[in-house]
Amino acid sequence: MKLQDGERQAGRFELFLDLLYVAILSNFADTLTEDISGAKLVKYILILAPSWNVWSDLRELMNSFYNDDLIQRILILWVMAVLVVYGNNAPLVDEEIGAMRSAVGAYMVARVSCNLAHLLYSFASYHHRRQQRLWVALSTLALCIYIPLYFESVSIRGKITTTVVAFVAECITWVLCYSPAGKKLLRVKWSTAVDIAHEIDRFAAFYIIVLGEFLYLIVVGSHTAVGLNERLIRAVWTLTIAFCLNWLYVHADGAVETTHPLRHSVYTAFAWAFIHLPLIASLLAGGHVAALSVEEAELGDPQRWLLCGGLGAGIFFLYLFSLLHTSKDEPGTLILAKPYRLIMRPVTGIIMVLVPLARHLNTTSVLSVIMAFFVFCVIWETVGSLRPGACFYEQWVDNDYPEH
Repeated sequence: MKLQDGERQAGRFELFLDLLYVAILSNFADTLTEDISGAKLVKYILILAPSWNVWSDLRELMNSFYNDDLIQRILILWVMAVLVVYGNNAPLVDEEIGAMRSAVGAYMVARVSCNLAHLLYSFASYHHRRQQRLWVALSTLALCIYIPLYFESVSIRGKITTTVVAFVAECITWVLCYSPAGKKLLRVKWSTAVDIAHEIDRFAAFYIIVLGEFLYLIVVGSHTAVGLNERLIRAVWTLTIAFCLNWLYVHADGAVETTHPLRHSVYTAFAWAFIHLPLIASLLAGGHVAALSVEEAELGDPQRWLLCGGLGAGIFFLYLFSLLHTSKDEPGTLILAKPYRLIMRPVTGIIMVLVPLARHLNTTSVLSVIMAFFVFCVIWETVGSLRPGACFYEQWVDNDYPEH
């Protein structure tokens, strides 16, 4: 293994891994929308979280030890094959014990495989050795909490509780091993340092995968054909909503000079990473229903609540996401100060959650209202992020060929 300096972007095999997640996430969202209920929503969250953990394992591994060698390529292929098993069985965990055992087994195999890779690299590199071995030991022990899920005698409520406890234990393990407290406990001379460009790139890539859920069904099946029709309007509105969500994610807090949470402190870095899971879960559910509105004539009440609740929660998490960025702008640098620039995000989120109460609105009207508020939110932030005296159109200057 060769040590390399400098920041890097995601590797092509990492992007190839993301292609599989397109199918996995779509399958999970489709399972939820087939029969929307409180129990199904809990199952959706509990099967999405483990898949996120596996993706995070590979992200962390490639962040610290990426060299695109034969072992890493085989590892990615192996984990993807195991994820195929997980993605097919996880939606059926509440129906068949065989599906439960297959999903849990696949998840444990995927994470143990990544742990073994960490253990192997701990011999090759001294920089993260203590932290890696502590991580391998504790995360492997945390996986043992899932063992009761294999037994048919354990009730479904007991399995839900077990899964929640196991997931929380895994999160605590990650924080403990890579936090300043963990480093101090281990008395490490060398410790981990995040490749910030790679981390930002990978999280953004996963966010784009989720936004793809908005777009897939608005084209597949040609439900908007032929000509101008109401379904086409809903498809365009769904596209616009996804575009605004991408805009808001990239826009962050809109400051001219801002410090990314990964660069500000370890606490904002952890918060920034953790907030992506509920953000993704919310937008994935809401986006799937928005796209489904193109296929179906009218959405039922459960689907409307999932649509508006998912998008409302999603933009609220985007608000928290933007607050984690630290603005360095002097007062008066932009038209609106940060609190006023971002205020439309929580306002829009609250309105989204309340939209289903307007029962007289049909599906097209509901999507029109949602789209209008998202567009207004984008315009509000964009205009508020301009410098005082900015013009709608500015003349081009220095666009002639040089004299010499």
